[in-house]
Amino acid sequence: MSGSPTWFNFARDVVGFWATRQPDALALWWVEEHGREERRLTFAQVDEQARRACSFFHAAGIRRGDRVLVMLPRVVAWWTGMLGLIRLGAVPIPATPQLTARDIAYRLKAGAVAAVWTDEAGAQRVEDFGGVRISTGSVGGTPPGWLSFDAGLAAADPGFDPGPTRADDPGIYYFTSGTVGEPKIVAHTQASYGLGHRLTGELWLDGGTNDVIWCLSDTGWAKAAWSNLFGPWHTGSCVFVLDSRGAFQPHRVLTTLENFPITVWCAPPTALRFIVKQDLSRLKVPHLRHCVSAGEPLNPEVISAWKSATGLTIYEGYGQTETVVLIGQFRRLGAVVRPGSMGRPTPGFDVAVVGPDLRPVPDGQEGEVAVRLSAAPGAARPLGLFREYWNNPAENAARFRGEWYFTGDMAHRDEAGDFWFVGRADDVIKSSGYRIGPFEVESALLEHPGVLEAAVVGRPDPMRGQLVKAYVVLRPGHAASEKLVLELQHHCREVTAPYKYPREIEFVAELPKTVSGKIRRVELRGRAAAGGASHAE
Repeated sequence: MSGSPTWFNFARDVVGFWATRQPDALALWWVEEHGREERRLTFAQVDEQARRACSFFHAAGIRRGDRVLVMLPRVVAWWTGMLGLIRLGAVPIPATPQLTARDIAYRLKAGAVAAVWTDEAGAQRVEDFGGVRISTGSVGGTPPGWLSFDAGLAAADPGFDPGPTRADDPGIYYFTSGTVGEPKIVAHTQASYGLGHRLTGELWLDGGTNDVIWCLSDTGWAKAAWSNLFGPWHTGSCVFVLDSRGAFQPHRVLTTLENFPITVWCAPPTALRFIVKQDLSRLKVPHLRHCVSAGEPLNPEVISAWKSATGLTIYEGYGQTETVVLIGQFRRLGAVVRPGSMGRPTPGFDVAVVGPDLRPVPDGQEGEVAVRLSAAPGAARPLGLFREYWNNPAENAARFRGEWYFTGDMAHRDEAGDFWFVGRADDVIKSSGYRIGPFEVESALLEHPGVLEAAVVGRPDPMRGQLVKAYVVLRPGHAASEKLVLELQHHCREVTAPYKYPREIEFVAELPKTVSGKIRRVELRGRAAAGGASHAE
């Protein structure tokens, strides 16, 4: 999918299209987590609310190109307000409500943010900010110095027209939830995400006008843009939202799938690993027809457990905050899912496994996943790839080399054309001359009935270079012991190549994770290098 129009605006050209084409069709179905309240908005209502939001933001002093930090839970206002900012030509920067005051302060400064839009709880963590402050859903009244989104929306003029936006105007920015260093700013244009995610909606989500699509992602993550905003509305589907807060509750996810007519479901691997540990023997999901997962590799045993319980295959998709779906298992294209595989490149993208010499490596050989920037010299980049890391020339130089964008992920491709994930470039373990991807060892450990979660890193070793070390969270009813260590090591030798088994195992109560739920292996590597309690051979 290359090239883009001169002018594009997702709120105007996509949501506005459906508001005209099928104005009474359901666009947004919001449910309070305990079922005490529901709201259903048609495309016409969503479009009208977005127009009002656009007018209100402009009246509040926000202008085209201004960066706006958006930090809200799963409330209806997030969807209509995001569309309002996009329509205006402002640049939303979605952020999770879990951010601390320090996190927020860093983002405000690094992003040169002009406005903050949050709720009452978030407002208490915004310090020393002189820009526009907007609050929504305040129970005790709007905080002093803040504008009320709710009151402003009600009074706004839905006829306000900010004019069209260029396809290459700044569209949406994200702070990456990296496992190393401070977050970087990923800069997308109006078209690179807003139009690029048409592929996500059509090919990966397999959406249509009769679908109700539910994605578990927090509003602060790019995954929400994939499956909660751009992707579904490109296909005229209804976005389903469960406004759940607090700790993740797998049983609530399952009862929601049973009680609502959800047809397409997207869940991250972290959630799925907990969900398949539940009793699925009586699960009934009569409306569900398509399941997808992305964010990090999904372990084959999770796919098997879900299919045994529901008869449904989980289709994986690979992409980044910097991209739309780059590689996937596309049901609409007749993909045959090979558990553990990333799938094949998305039509329109030239994706390869590339070596240090900037050339694709032979099939079966490990290299870095890279996207070719253009089909010919001077040609446009593929639509769906971000513009740059904003104000970060060093990172741009590291990732854009020759004719490639390098993702930082290691993989190999087989003779059939399927890609297989190995690990992040800095996560691969080199032990006794072998290169070991942590994902393979973690998948083996997760097949053991006593293991709830596992993370594998390399620990420096004078003899082997690195030792394979596993950090393991046990399921309730299982206790750490030397006997269990030997059992897990034997299990790994049985299900994967013997040289990959973890020579050290440390049992922990929980794994360190980024706010987006990805394991912080960099922290575990530091812990392993420093030494600590472990069971070792």
